[in-house]
Amino acid sequence: MNIEILEKAKAKIPSAPVLVNMVSLRFRELSSGQRPLLKPLPGEERIDLVLREIAEGKMQSQYDFDALAKRGLLKK
Repeated sequence: MNIEILEKAKAKIPSAPVLVNMVSLRFRELSSGQRPLLKPLPGEERIDLVLREIAEGKMQSQYDFDALAKRGLLKK
């Protein structure tokens, strides 16, 4: 797993549980034959492709992270 891409994905989705669920769901989708949202790089692992999709804004969460942070429900 590429740590740099992981950090970029964490910047987009600050909640670790939400990020893990998004990555898990998308990984399963790709494994079952769904097409990637980005062109895979040569030799890129599937997990890095999923993280790159999130980091580049191709996937988003429906949670309002700013509202959760204001309520003290989001740990940074």
